[in-house]
Amino acid sequence: MPNLVMEYSLPVEDSIDVRQLLKTLHQVALNSGLFDLDSVKSRAVCYQNWLIGKDDTSVDFIHINFDLLSGRTQEQKISLSHQLMQTLKESAGDVHSLTINIRDMDRECFQKVLN
Repeated sequence: MPNLVMEYSLPVEDSIDVRQLLKTLHQVALNSGLFDLDSVKSRAVCYQNWLIGKDDTSVDFIHINFDLLSGRTQEQKISLSHQLMQTLKESAGDVHSLTINIRDMDRECFQKVLN
């Protein structure tokens, strides 16, 4: 079930191989040992319009939302966050803003259908 969504501003594509970065981040999730390997899903979303701060600046950014079913410990989530950030800093250290948010999803409310 885990979903890694990498959101980024359009200028990032000028300096970063976005697909390769996504693959690397996906591998971090796979290597974490927290998930069934076939359940990890990763995708990237590019934004052409965005604002940061009070001056309407359009500096570049990468933000990762990582949604996972509840049940992991705080330490496991912190470790995952640190590993993802390390990868971001190594691969995209020149991007102005790098952020990560790990979010628990309510296991009882989650629905999934496979065909």
